[in-house]
Amino acid sequence: MPLTFESTKPAPAAPGPPSGRGRPSRRALRVVLAGLIGLFALIVTAGITGAVIVSGYIAGAPPMPSRDALWTIRRSPGMTFLDRNGAVIAHRGAKYGAAVTLAALPPYVPRAFLAAEDRRFYQHGPVDVMAIVRAALTDLAAHRTAQGASTLTQQLARTLFLSRDPSLKRKVQEAYLAWELEQKLSKDQVLELYLNRTYFGDGAYGLDAAAQTYFGKPAARLTLAEAAILAGLPNAPTRLALTNDLPDATARGHRILKIMRDEGWVDDAAFAEAMAETPQLAPSHPGEGDEGYVIDAAAAQAEQLAGGQTPDLVIRTTIDPALQTAAADIVRGVIATQGLRRNASQAALVTLAPDGAILAMVGGVDHDKSPFNRVMQARRQPGSSFKAFVYGAAVERGATAQDIWEDAPITYAGWSPQNYEGTYAGKVTLADALARSLNTVAVRLTLSIGPATVADFARRLGVTDVPKDPGPSIALGAYEVSPLEMAAGYQVFQTGGGRTQPYLVSDIRSSRGDVIWSHAPSAPTPVLDPLYATRMVDMLKGVIQFGTGVGANIGRPAAGKTGTSSNWRDAWFVGFTPDFLTAVWVGNDDGRPMTHVTGGELPAEIWRKTMTVAERNLPPRDFPWLVPEPQSSPQLTQAAATQPPYQDQPPDMETDAPGGGDAAAYTGPPTPDAASPGRPSPGYYGPPPYAQDGPDGRGGADAAPPPGPGSGGPPPPSAGVQVAPQAGGPPLYDPAGAQTQADDSARYRY
Repeated sequence: MPLTFESTKPAPAAPGPPSGRGRPSRRALRVVLAGLIGLFALIVTAGITGAVIVSGYIAGAPPMPSRDALWTIRRSPGMTFLDRNGAVIAHRGAKYGAAVTLAALPPYVPRAFLAAEDRRFYQHGPVDVMAIVRAALTDLAAHRTAQGASTLTQQLARTLFLSRDPSLKRKVQEAYLAWELEQKLSKDQVLELYLNRTYFGDGAYGLDAAAQTYFGKPAARLTLAEAAILAGLPNAPTRLALTNDLPDATARGHRILKIMRDEGWVDDAAFAEAMAETPQLAPSHPGEGDEGYVIDAAAAQAEQLAGGQTPDLVIRTTIDPALQTAAADIVRGVIATQGLRRNASQAALVTLAPDGAILAMVGGVDHDKSPFNRVMQARRQPGSSFKAFVYGAAVERGATAQDIWEDAPITYAGWSPQNYEGTYAGKVTLADALARSLNTVAVRLTLSIGPATVADFARRLGVTDVPKDPGPSIALGAYEVSPLEMAAGYQVFQTGGGRTQPYLVSDIRSSRGDVIWSHAPSAPTPVLDPLYATRMVDMLKGVIQFGTGVGANIGRPAAGKTGTSSNWRDAWFVGFTPDFLTAVWVGNDDGRPMTHVTGGELPAEIWRKTMTVAERNLPPRDFPWLVPEPQSSPQLTQAAATQPPYQDQPPDMETDAPGGGDAAAYTGPPTPDAASPGRPSPGYYGPPPYAQDGPDGRGGADAAPPPGPGSGGPPPPSAGVQVAPQAGGPPLYDPAGAQTQADDSARYRY
């Protein structure tokens, strides 16, 4: 019988439903709870971390400056130069136009920018949440960044403070700074600042600069089509710049026009007209060209006058654009033709209005080849053109046009100046001697009144580089001066005795329009009695009418003087009408002699052609301030019209080296033996009636006023002549030495 084993374990119970149906075990509850706590902790940690990061980004954001500083912060330095009429003639560095306001623009201009960048600008805050959601959905559908969500205020914040770095940090700071901007500015102010600070390509910052750069007009005159094209540029200013890709920029402008029509901002007729318009770009300016010398000088003056207040400046100059262009063409033409044949390679010209405003300045033949400004920087011997100051000093001491002087050989301290070709005229009047530019008479006149007297007179009139104690060779223009100095000195004769200071810059403004500096108009400073100025003008008229300057005759009242230095190294003509004054120099930079070029030839021709252009729209007139001669004074007579013209008299090449006779100290008027044996010594004119040197040893503003009654000194000769103020004239004197103001006619002020 087989063995069997019986189990002692109870049989398992039949399966049945579990107890507590629908209730999780405690362990499961613990797992779920732990997960929820972990998730909450993760969210809190992430939130805290995010808040810390965001707060750090915000803390690192650039500080918000004052409202005014928002116009200048992070600006690229630049200068915009305007002519006297306000038209742009050049830019240097970044281009900035005038500040624009919404009120000054056609309504469609700001709306074009809203259509391009932020249609809901006036409906949302600094950040547009709806735009963010819309952009996110668009990006998800396209699987790339297909649409931006920055508001116009955010774009302005990025322009003013940030870079285009597409990081979270920049996005956070951009949103925060946009919020700060709208706390400081209204919506209109934000939009105005955006229009004035945005970059439009081709170096143009701000809407007005863009309008001037691309279309040659101010922003207020933009058409609807032009406004739409410009509104599309800030998105990609370099790529879409009209000078780079006009077709693409135009296509984007058309898309903006469609948005404006859909928004109801333009009607169908205006839309159709704008779509049909073909943009006309302004002519490009490859270089500064004829204005190069002007811009160099104006930029240097503006930097000094502005005092570093702002990196971008809008500088209005005194330049007359038509006259500037004509003068530059005339200078180039004469030098390229006659100058080439006569070994003259350079020339300089400056034209002044009666108030000293520089209307034209040609510093050389070609600024691109040689930016050296010969009007302001060159120092050259003026030759006989300096004789105007010699004769002026003598006239101030009593000399008259009809005084008789000897034109004959003269020797002083071993110096023997001669006339051209060694010829002499014998007894001549001072008027004839000046018209014929006789050297020996000028030397005798200088020795009679003293070289220092001539120097004092010239410095008082504005030729300040003349030494205080020169030698006798000052009579023939041996001391170097600049063309601008000569122009300033001659202007005293033009204005009837009033000294003006030549100026090139009339005002300096910021790109916002704030005035930084402005030239203050003022009457000329009296430095010469009008009677003496009248006598000098009468004699200088003779130079053009029958003397060495007949080549400068323009058929209307004009006065001037030729000049030629030793060995024909320099040739000059300086002259004026009641309306304009022009100084011309011709020569070579290295001092090489020209081929017998005198001041009555090339310089006189340049002067005549330039002044003809300047005067073409003005009727002929005489100087309105001329003072009648006292009854006992001799009247100036003119040579017969049939008398042949005289040749300008350069110093003798062998016996009249520059500075001749200066080694010996001047001890007074020469004796008969010292001057010219066997000839009587010239008369000595007494001390000047007024206008002595100032405390700094220079003439001009420090000169004493004319003495009045009871001053202890002799009155000016015109004190006994009753002179009523004349329309269009300079300051005049009354017997007490008081100044009467010139009238403010447009012609006198130019």
